[in-house]
Amino acid sequence: MSEDDGMDRSITNWYPNEYLNSLDPTGLSHFKLELKVDYPIILLKNIVPKDGLCNGTRMMVVRCGSRIIEVKILTGEQFGKLVFIPRISLSSSSSDFPFNMTRRQFPVRLVYALTINKSQGQSVKFVGVNLRTPVFSHGQLYVALSRCTSFDRITVLLSEEETDSTTNIVYPEILL
Repeated sequence: MSEDDGMDRSITNWYPNEYLNSLDPTGLSHFKLELKVDYPIILLKNIVPKDGLCNGTRMMVVRCGSRIIEVKILTGEQFGKLVFIPRISLSSSSSDFPFNMTRRQFPVRLVYALTINKSQGQSVKFVGVNLRTPVFSHGQLYVALSRCTSFDRITVLLSEEETDSTTNIVYPEILL
């Protein structure tokens, strides 16, 4: 479902297509995106913010086409609204490659889990938090737990050594 364009062909001719298609730069959809009805996806780009189509919006696939997909919005004020997402050209801001990559693809990724940062500002029915390693920023645990609409729908996974707590990382140097 993808075609790459906008590349500097003098550089990319050095790389096999299989290698270029395997690259997964930040901000781009996978080269081969396999979507099915009822798959949960997340939007990777602001398309029409006033209609709820913002980076990070969670959606459910309703119908798939080769050039457009129909989705139902699962978050925000536009919850339940059916919208269409077209294939668009996305450019990578990654400096990991000696060339700029532009991929024509649906600006979405499959999403079965969210990072704490990506979940900020959203409400969800169920939350599972993996605390086998400590959160790495002050306030992240609060953000993770406060996303859930009901306390009894929160599940926390702790390491076997620490069964009742997690480390809240604070730098002593900044304390008075």
